[in-house]
Amino acid sequence: MNSPPLQHRVRDLLTSYFWSGDVIRSRPVSDIVLTGTVDVPVPPARLLADWERETSSRMDLEAGEVEAMPLARSLMRWPDYKRCVGAVSDWTCALGLGDVLAESDVALMACRGAKYHHDGAQYGGAAFCNLFMSEDKGLDLHFPSAGHRIPLTRGTVVIFDTGQPHGVIQRGSSGFNAADFAPDRDWTQIFLTWELPIEDAHVGNALKVTFDVDPSTSMQLDEEQIRVNGAKANVCPDSGRWCPVD
Repeated sequence: MNSPPLQHRVRDLLTSYFWSGDVIRSRPVSDIVLTGTVDVPVPPARLLADWERETSSRMDLEAGEVEAMPLARSLMRWPDYKRCVGAVSDWTCALGLGDVLAESDVALMACRGAKYHHDGAQYGGAAFCNLFMSEDKGLDLHFPSAGHRIPLTRGTVVIFDTGQPHGVIQRGSSGFNAADFAPDRDWTQIFLTWELPIEDAHVGNALKVTFDVDPSTSMQLDEEQIRVNGAKANVCPDSGRWCPVD
């Protein structure tokens, strides 16, 4: 008796439509995630205390939220900031990315876990480079579509396509659940993030991105977006799966 054929999961075709100057271009969403660990010092106690006040009192950061922090104020309490940036710059240079980090916008961010989401509707022309500054709190950066799961520790550095769904979840869990982030424990992750231009040849090559894969659709659009197998879709915040738009 012949065995039935094995059923293989077909990978979704993700396409990013992004602004390039005053025109919209198209490209596939890369499933490559570049990651490593760099040597960065523990932030000073007064900076850690300021971050804790900011996230718990001023911002009232809820489970699953990702919010910007005041970088300028942090720099006044962060004598090793340039050393941290230098460590990431050395890492990106070793990957063949040249001086792209120095030429890219940087922000300081905080999350208390992160619901699954993508950033391709706002940052489709970029890849993110994130440097995590918090200690290991039992959290992972998870890319369910691409199949990557990265434990977050101080010095973890990651480069990924903004169109790739991702979330920050408890280690050992299969998805995001706000109940996992009880208020009696510190789950906050602080990280620096750079917007690397996806059209930079070094960045595009590192993520193996090609361009103008769907020019006919690009010409009809007036906003950035991600399409899945040719159709608009949303990311489920709990599972990270793509769901059709009603």
